[in-house]
Amino acid sequence: MTKKMFGLGAAALLAVGLAACGSDDKANDKSTSGGSSSTTVGESVDYKITGIDPGAGIMEATDRAIADYELDKWDVTTGSGAAMTAALKKAYDAEEPIIITGWTPHWKFAKYDLKYLDDPKGSYGGEEQIRTIGRIGLAEDLPEAHQILSNFQWTEEDMGEVMVAIQEGEKEEVAAQNWVDANADKVAEWTDGVDKVDGDEITLAYVAWDSEIASHNVMKLVLEEMGYKVTLTQVEAGPMWTAVADGSADATLAAWLPVTHETYANKFEGKFEELGINMEGVKIGLVVPQYMDIDSIEDLKE
Repeated sequence: MTKKMFGLGAAALLAVGLAACGSDDKANDKSTSGGSSSTTVGESVDYKITGIDPGAGIMEATDRAIADYELDKWDVTTGSGAAMTAALKKAYDAEEPIIITGWTPHWKFAKYDLKYLDDPKGSYGGEEQIRTIGRIGLAEDLPEAHQILSNFQWTEEDMGEVMVAIQEGEKEEVAAQNWVDANADKVAEWTDGVDKVDGDEITLAYVAWDSEIASHNVMKLVLEEMGYKVTLTQVEAGPMWTAVADGSADATLAAWLPVTHETYANKFEGKFEELGINMEGVKIGLVVPQYMDIDSIEDLKE
């Protein structure tokens, strides 16, 4: 099911079918899966799913999906979120087939007409939450920050404004500042009743997902306005959780639970504090352009 984000206008629907070289007969023989009518989905993409960094929970879930659906011929490429979206743009602009690991919130759902593949076996779980977690002792050491982080929550539309601005070329800190300036009422809810401090230091760790870049840059500005000296540390998912658990980072706003980061939450149980849910209804899964004539992960077996 296609999920539209941020209240933005969707990209115009692409014409069904792929352009082909050669005669009209050959063009008419092309299917929306990216090849001739006899070409399977797997053949059209060389049995490749375009993934992101190997430490991400979505990659673990994708390995689980490969096993659950017995997709023995398939491989998942690793890289980065930026490399994945670059591959998506290249394929989408050429109306070629591609299968990616995807998640919402993400700006790509506003820019491109995409859909999640149905997941009847539940390999990716259902809707998730983005939660804020902190190191043990944060409430005692930095009580004002602890309260602000606990109060923090926003919507996909809020995050989307920041993500899209960054994707369109705005600097991260400028996009975050513009959102903060335009949403003083929401920021006031997070800081309500909290006293300012005088240069106390705090470190926030986060993964390099567009969603987490947006949230952490916004929170950095909020905490700085309250008198904190803020350090943002960008790491992969495993080191992010490790940093909070061992106290080298004070908190993160980027804990995707209960599925995406389940392994880390279990590994570090008792070594972190959950501060609250900062976004509801997030999701991970396999994503394809709407023009591809497949609807379920089970279709990849054909």
